[in-house]
Amino acid sequence: MARSSQTEMAVLGALSVEPMTGYALREAIRDVLGHFWSESFGQIYPTLNDLEARGLVVRTGGARARSSTFAVTPDGARRLRELLSEPIQAVPPRNGLMLRLFFGRMLGVDACRELIAATRADAERRLREMDRLAAEVAGEPQYSDDAPFWRLTISAGRHTAEAAIAWADESLAALDDMDRSSR
Repeated sequence: MARSSQTEMAVLGALSVEPMTGYALREAIRDVLGHFWSESFGQIYPTLNDLEARGLVVRTGGARARSSTFAVTPDGARRLRELLSEPIQAVPPRNGLMLRLFFGRMLGVDACRELIAATRADAERRLREMDRLAAEVAGEPQYSDDAPFWRLTISAGRHTAEAAIAWADESLAALDDMDRSSR
């Protein structure tokens, strides 16, 4: 699936929850989907304009995307279902931390330890964020049809953060062992 199709899916998906302005859509993608999906803000407004031209969303209010409210049309809902039904494309991983650790001999044990400790702290922050999101979803009865699916993504975020913490603890212990054995 092309990047533009995935942007289209994110925009239509967010608007399927509720109509919103371009600005609110941008914020929702960052704040709500952001724990598992990122989208270039520079793609959101052109995508809204394209979806409107194709009759997949309808604009009400002002002429500017930022101040107009967008809603998914029936054709837009059909397009979203099509996009959601397409096979998921694997994306080659690009993990800067793993690249640095792989060449850790050149970086040094102390620098590797700092990178891993920072990663652990970030995972703890993400875990707290997942707890906050779970509480927020539980407190929004107007989204009860979506909430079970949202909880699945929150659970995945929790598991990912917990795994990162466990990996960091194991890795920090391994670095400590390397320090002890090199003395």
